[in-house]
Amino acid sequence: MRKTAASCLFLFLALVSCFAADSADPATIVYTTNSGTRYHREGCSSLSRSKIAISLVDATVSGLTPCLSCKPPVLQEKEKYLERYQGDIYRVHLANLKSYRDADTSKMLVATVIRHVDGDTVRLEFENPITPVNKIETIRMIGVDTPETVDPRKSVQFFGKEASDWTKTALLGKKVFVALDWDTRDKYKRLLVYIYTAPGECHNARLISEGYGHAYVPFPFQFLDEFRALERDARTAKRGLWAEQAH
Repeated sequence: MRKTAASCLFLFLALVSCFAADSADPATIVYTTNSGTRYHREGCSSLSRSKIAISLVDATVSGLTPCLSCKPPVLQEKEKYLERYQGDIYRVHLANLKSYRDADTSKMLVATVIRHVDGDTVRLEFENPITPVNKIETIRMIGVDTPETVDPRKSVQFFGKEASDWTKTALLGKKVFVALDWDTRDKYKRLLVYIYTAPGECHNARLISEGYGHAYVPFPFQFLDEFRALERDARTAKRGLWAEQAH
């Protein structure tokens, strides 16, 4: 009788454990480090040097494994999410690219720029969207920040109109190629992307190299070091907003 009761208890606990794991929300925030291969719960001792927030699904499809010490949630049916979130969507970190110039535009989603918002934000209509991308999306360009022009809480910032006009001229009405990185969306639910106008021609990078914006580095992305170097070069050469500030 005792053995039967113990077996029933073990089965019950196993079922509860499976149910809890199955209920893990793909959007749950977990944490990794700049060079880590695992993801963690907040407060884990392994996060003492750096702490990068990432969704559970992005951690899973990026190949990170759960920490053995803090035992963060595990996304069940991993293969389903790999197919759903990777599929034909080209993510530069999964391609393990060293430079933005090496991205393969033939594998990217194709879209038309249907609205210009400001220097680093536009609205796209995708030709053949696949989950998690919708037919029409407001996108925020990864790794670059241009001076503000549309935030109602702020006045138009220095060199903001120039950056905004440059993006409008370069992209509005044009077909572009779109790649993703670690995170799919920002806190405003905007799709986070790299926009390519041709092989090796990344609009995000050109904004920085031409001096229309600076490298935006509070959050990690595949080309962070390269974009920082582009900003240093633009500052040294006094291009764009750096030239104006030099006077």
